[in-house]
Amino acid sequence: MRQRMLKAQLDLSVPCPDTQDFQPCMGPGCSDEDGSTCTMSEWITWSPCSISCGMGMRSRERYVKQFPEDGSVCTLPTEETEKCTVNEECSPSSCLMTEWGEWDECSATCGMGMKKRHRMIKMSPADGSTCKAEMSQAEKCMMPECHTIPCLLSPWSEWSDCSVTCGKGMRTRQRMLKSLAELGDCNEELEQVEKCMLPECPIDCELTEWSQWSECNKSCGKGHMIRTRMIQMEPQFGGAPCPETVQRKKCRIRKCFRNQSIQKLRWREARESRRSEQLREETDGEQFPGCRMRPWTAWSECTKLCGGGIQERYMTVKKRFKSSQFTSCKDKKEIRACSVHPC
Repeated sequence: MRQRMLKAQLDLSVPCPDTQDFQPCMGPGCSDEDGSTCTMSEWITWSPCSISCGMGMRSRERYVKQFPEDGSVCTLPTEETEKCTVNEECSPSSCLMTEWGEWDECSATCGMGMKKRHRMIKMSPADGSTCKAEMSQAEKCMMPECHTIPCLLSPWSEWSDCSVTCGKGMRTRQRMLKSLAELGDCNEELEQVEKCMLPECPIDCELTEWSQWSECNKSCGKGHMIRTRMIQMEPQFGGAPCPETVQRKKCRIRKCFRNQSIQKLRWREARESRRSEQLREETDGEQFPGCRMRPWTAWSECTKLCGGGIQERYMTVKKRFKSSQFTSCKDKKEIRACSVHPC
């Protein structure tokens, strides 16, 4: 049998190739045991669970140390699987982790040593509890046989604090050269740098500038105007929430008079309206003092699905009457708020 170590598994959904290889060999002598018996190795350690949260599967292997001497097939299993549970229920107490980093170098420069890999907390549990996910893994590593030791090094220091208070940063650790220079050149690194990840930095809500105030919704008397602004960036990771996106204020164009002169003016407008009604060539559109307008267009789509947007519609002048005393006939535009519910 020969073995190789798994350095890193970049994609958990893709199984790694075999870490063991076997070929038949003939051992010395014969045993007094039953010739159809095969001898098995001890089970190898269970593999990591196939998922990082909830119910998954894990497996372990063993190999045939000695095949039956009578040439029969060994029927004992060489692999077995079982269910495994990691963080039984993914709940508000679950935390979001980064992918595993690369394996550190072997702790030994020769012979048997240990190597580790780490991952960081990307987002802490929503309920404020402590993250219980595994932060580091260790496994054995084999280096070439030890012959001479060219240099002696102190153990690695603890990792420094992350260079940032939130988001992605860097951290370092050092070790010292303990052996004398006469013992040989030492090419071992004395400082290591790796990435570190702290909880994401808060992002505040960002808004556009206020739009222009809409026209007053009344032609006389008391009414109101509105203006809106759009959400460009939703707050994230505890950032400041979005303020109001729609404002309205009172407006008053003029008083609504009902005296006799106004009534007469309205009668003249009514006569002019009836006259223009008889002369018009098409039946669509709306009548306004002094001009005929095309119908209102449909309301435009809301500029946002949530958080406050606006809709617009237009009415354009189709025909102005020369006999009219009104000179304020112009295209019209209406604005209204929409999707004002929070996202």
